[in-house]
Amino acid sequence: MKEFLSQNNVEFSYVEITESMRTLKAFLHYRDNHPAFVEVKEAGRVGLPCIVINEGEKILFG
Repeated sequence: MKEFLSQNNVEFSYVEITESMRTLKAFLHYRDNHPAFVEVKEAGRVGLPCIVINEGEKILFG
């Protein structure tokens, strides 16, 4: 996904959630409180990979 965005000149920020407890906790808070993740959680999935567009305007799951 990261390579595709780069190859197509899409500006993005890549966050590796396993890099630190801080980034993991931030992702989990976002996932547990954003409505786009409801179906993902109900299916027993984590919700990764995902692309968050415009700070949560739309979320795409890979």
